[in-house]
Amino acid sequence: MLPTTETRPYTATQEGVRLAVRLTPRASRTGLDGLVEGADGRVWVQMRVAAPPVEGAANTALIAALAEALDLRRSDIRIVTGDTARQKILAFDGDPASLVSRLDAWIAGAAKRR
Repeated sequence: MLPTTETRPYTATQEGVRLAVRLTPRASRTGLDGLVEGADGRVWVQMRVAAPPVEGAANTALIAALAEALDLRRSDIRIVTGDTARQKILAFDGDPASLVSRLDAWIAGAAKRR
C-alpha cells in the first residue's frame, strides 16, 4: 500500500526530494523496516544498518543502502540535518517526479515483504 500525501516521509523540492529517516545503527542487517510515526505525527522511514555509529560509519552505510535501493549515485544523496542523531533529513538530487516514483515503489515493496 502506498502512503497517502499526508503520510509520506518525503517532500518534493525543486532540486529533488527530502526524505525523513529514523536510523537504527548496529542492527543485525541493513534495510528498510517500513514507516513509523513520531509523537508529533510526522512520518519517518525506519532504516537499519549493520554499521556502528562511529566516525560516520552508520551514515555512510545509510547513504550506500539508499543509493543501491533507489538506483542512485551516492553523490546524489546527502544528509541535511541530523548528522549525529537517529532522526535525519536527507536530500536527494535529481528529477523530483522520478525520485518520488522510486521512493513509492521502494516503500511499497517493503510493505509487501512484511
